Amino acid sequence: MFCEELRKIRLVPVVVIEDAAQATPLAEAIVSGGLSCVEITLRTDEALTALGTMAARLDLQVGAGTVLTLGQAKAAVDRGARFIVSPGMSPSLVDWCLARQIPVIPGCATATEIQLALERGLDIVKFFPAEQLGGVKMLATLAAVFQNMHFMPTGGISPGNLLDYLALPQVVACGGSWLVRTNWLREKRFDDIRREIARAVELLETGVRNDHD
Repeated sequence: MFCEELRKIRLVPVVVIEDAAQATPLAEAIVSGGLSCVEITLRTDEALTALGTMAARLDLQVGAGTVLTLGQAKAAVDRGARFIVSPGMSPSLVDWCLARQIPVIPGCATATEIQLALERGLDIVKFFPAEQLGGVKMLATLAAVFQNMHFMPTGGISPGNLLDYLALPQVVACGGSWLVRTNWLREKRFDDIRREIARAVELLETGVRNDHD
């Protein structure tokens, strides 16, 4: 079910947020730009508070990313996280999420990790870091072997390669950090964030890249 939701969304902003006060205008920029999903990475002290603020919206699916421990997963779910994303394949973290019917997307870089995910009944993993691992060609090779697995590539995704990844049938969505740049958040450039997201949505809808600043 979550796989099909992601296939409709196709693009998930990956956010590092340093000030929880930015959460409300950021959520508005994402939604007004045309997206309905976001991954808040647990890399800062303010991340959980920001996640909770954004998760209160009914028009935005908010997930927790860079989840390394069960404690982080529990805290994120308590704050309203709808899904959990981890950079690696942690069996204990995956099992905890599955037992509670919480969608979980572990990071996988090798065939062995994908097999571990399959053994636990997962149908989607995060291919991370995508570009550093060999990009579209590497993912296409893995997808040919693991035909029952779906992927959300993240790491090095940009307007220049987004459509190439999404052209792979087993790619349901891509994670993109370029959509919400950390310096834009620091400088409260929420209009720039909204415009960048709107451009990405236009790219998804038309398949035509727009390089206009």
